[in-house]
Formats: sequence, C-alpha cells, structure tokens
Amino acid sequence: MPTGARTALVVAALAAIVAFVPHGGSSAGFVAALITIALTVLFVLFGARLYQMFRTDIYGLGERHRAILYGSLGAFIVAMAGRGKLLNTGAGTLVWIVLIGGAAGGLFTCFMRWRAYRL
Repeated sequence: MPTGARTALVVAALAAIVAFVPHGGSSAGFVAALITIALTVLFVLFGARLYQMFRTDIYGLGERHRAILYGSLGAFIVAMAGRGKLLNTGAGTLVWIVLIGGAAGGLFTCFMRWRAYRL
C-alpha cells in the first residue's frame, strides 16, 4: 500500500472515531496525549544523543558559559510549556517574550564562545 494511501486511511479512521463513537472527543484527546508523549520522549532522546556527541565541547565552554547554556535551555522549555497560559494576558505575553529573548541571547552567547573555542 502506498504511503499516502496508508496515511489517508489512518486520518479517516481517526476522523471516524471522533465522529461516530460515543465520547469520540475523549478518544481523540487520548490519541493526542499519546502522540504528545511520544514526541516528548523523542525530544529527550535526541537531546541525550546531542549531549553525548558534544560533551567535550560543552565542558570546554567553561563553567560560566555552561551555566548560561543550561539556563537558556531551561528558560526555553519553561516558556514553551507555559505558552498557552502566558499568551492569554498582556503581562504573560511580556514574560514569554523576555524568556524567549533571554534564552536566544544566552544560546547565542554560548554559540559565539563555542565558535571561538573551536577555532
């Protein structure tokens, strides 16, 4: 079976569950939760693999820049996890922008340090 047809069949099956099964919305929520969990696990495994590949480079940054790197990644994760609630208010939007901007600035600082260290 071609990949496109298989994908269309899966989408049609999910749409049928939502439309015709009693409490289909909860079934759709369950499937969405499973997909979210799978994606989170994949992101964590990807991050662990990147850490294994670049461990020497990360430790070569020094303690200060390593702390900036970890703090920036943490700020990004917090901002993305809370974006649903933060973006509903003006002050929350400002906090979200500050978190994302700070994370981007910290990652850029670490990247520039890494680039200077690598050359």
